[in-house]
Amino acid sequence: MAPLSDYEFAIRPNRSWVRVDWRGLWDYRDLLLLLVRRDFVSRYKQTVLGPAWFVLQPVLMTLTFTVVFGKVARIPTDGVPPVLFYLCGLLGWTYFSQNFQSTSTALVSNAALFKKVYFPRLVVPLAAVTSNLMAFGIQFTTFLAVYAFYSRFTPDGGRFGMEWTALMLPLIVLQIALFSLGVGLWLSALSAKYRDFQHLSVFLVQVWMYATPVIYPLSNVPEQWRWVSILNPMTVPVELLKQVLLGTGSCEPAHIAVSIAGTLLTVVSGLLVFQRVERTFADIA
Repeated sequence: MAPLSDYEFAIRPNRSWVRVDWRGLWDYRDLLLLLVRRDFVSRYKQTVLGPAWFVLQPVLMTLTFTVVFGKVARIPTDGVPPVLFYLCGLLGWTYFSQNFQSTSTALVSNAALFKKVYFPRLVVPLAAVTSNLMAFGIQFTTFLAVYAFYSRFTPDGGRFGMEWTALMLPLIVLQIALFSLGVGLWLSALSAKYRDFQHLSVFLVQVWMYATPVIYPLSNVPEQWRWVSILNPMTVPVELLKQVLLGTGSCEPAHIAVSIAGTLLTVVSGLLVFQRVERTFADIA
């Protein structure tokens, strides 16, 4: 007969809010996959068009930007067809905004679940970021289809083109994922104590988009104010997407270094703050 110790499993709380429970995240990887599926399926489960909304939303936004900012405001697009320029800019921004909105309510939205069963709370925001990556893939496929049309069937085909640096696309997406996770963890921790931040997050995303070169090129920002735009960690990833996918952009190595530093600072501090709050959140929710 096996000793009693073989049937014992002790669950001990993580008493340090500085240490991330990486082993716990690995042990609950099956739950992570289930939450990813849940988030992706439930988003448009009872809609008529279903996953087609992942395509329609950026396309409709692109057409709106083309009319308002391209035809009316006449904002330049560095010689690239406006539809491609805006669609490419929205690739990175849409992924960021979806992650931000999903992770910023991770604690409050799942309070009832947290009170019933234990699992690493970080699984929930990680599942949201992974689920939104599937939506990014669908939108990227849409971009490639529009790209192929413009390059083959329009006279503008010679004015843009992908570079070999397009192989760096996964690293750009990874930076967006990390930064959006970090910001979302900050807002999630703050919203757990002060619910006003739930309303602030919607406004913040709207304002943030205009501070990021989504509808205008970075080269259109006056030189004396460009450093302010570079301090926004989302500026470089969005501009780099245009550079590697369309051959336009004005990112310098120093800009990339500043953006990466801001991303790392945000995600590390977000993890620390989130871990500190989630330890006692179930008791006060």
